[in-house]
Amino acid sequence: MAVNILIVDDSMPMRAVIIKTIRASGYGAATYFQAENGQDALVQLRDNWLDLVVTDYNMPDMNGLDLIKEMKKDDVLSAIPVIVVTTEGSQKKIEEFMEQGAAGYVKKPFTPELIRKKLAEILGEMSDDSEDEFEGGDDDLDF
Repeated sequence: MAVNILIVDDSMPMRAVIIKTIRASGYGAATYFQAENGQDALVQLRDNWLDLVVTDYNMPDMNGLDLIKEMKKDDVLSAIPVIVVTTEGSQKKIEEFMEQGAAGYVKKPFTPELIRKKLAEILGEMSDDSEDEFEGGDDDLDF
């Protein structure tokens, strides 16, 4: 299953770490889009077909929580799951993320195993094959 993932973080090195961690977790069959804040993310969301948003909370111009709130105002964007990856660890803030519509939360620093678990919860398990096989073979397909 190939997925399109938007990584939103004001730190370019952190975006690279998140992408590398997602790949290491087994979700390497993905196309990655990047944004440095919530406003940039909204542009990416409107210009591209995306299956998942992984966003930081603390960013200039528009933080991750405001991004989630803006996404929830749009019928199409509201269906895209959002995972918040941040150093913010207070229970109150985590509850606020979830109440506003985040599909998951990961506290920095994180491991590939934790990222894989969250992705599996939200997107389902990845198979090792990039394409599903049809048991009957191509001859049984009728187009």
